[in-house]
Amino acid sequence: MNGTPGANKPGYMIELANAIFSRHNITVQYSLLPWERAVEQTREGLYNCVVGAYHSDTPDFIFPKQHWGLDNPKFFIKKEDNWRYTGDLNSLKDRKVGLITGYSYTEAFDDYAKKQDTIHIQFTRGNNALETNIKKLRIGRIDTLVESAHVMNAKLKNLGISGALKEAGNISAPVKMYMACTPKHQSSQLFVDIIDNEMKNLETSGELKTILQRYGLTPWKVE
Repeated sequence: MNGTPGANKPGYMIELANAIFSRHNITVQYSLLPWERAVEQTREGLYNCVVGAYHSDTPDFIFPKQHWGLDNPKFFIKKEDNWRYTGDLNSLKDRKVGLITGYSYTEAFDDYAKKQDTIHIQFTRGNNALETNIKKLRIGRIDTLVESAHVMNAKLKNLGISGALKEAGNISAPVKMYMACTPKHQSSQLFVDIIDNEMKNLETSGELKTILQRYGLTPWKVE
């Protein structure tokens, strides 16, 4: 979704933002922050928008109608572990689960996590939070972590350990992701209107497909 600023592949959502706003002579200035701080500072109006937002993450933000793909949060475990999540939150009571501070993992799971102690639910923060959770899982400090399947597979490949972990069930049905903008500025409505007006054009021109193919992703149908 988003990666290192200035990289050849900064993330497909950053490339989408550049493609859309450049058509309106608007320059995208992209900074990489821990998710919790990104949301807080965008809410305060220090930034205009965030990418990869769920409605449940930022319900007070201004959202376009057009989503930017579906996220598929999953549980991940070591390859030799036979545990599997089947939809019952009680099955997590004997697990040590690694999460990232500030993320929403569905309302039911978020409520469950808030009630657990810091041994069974361990939150990590920072730009390298996922990498930290992967390390904690591999050395046994946790035995389960939750992450987007796309993000996890990309991170494991980047770390050179593809296949080191395995999926252990879906935390929810796929969730729509968006670029969402601050409620502080009137310009937010302009930005989301531009997104809604241009997404169909990107689909028709084939540019959406070209951008997503660079990341091994399949285009979704623009609504």
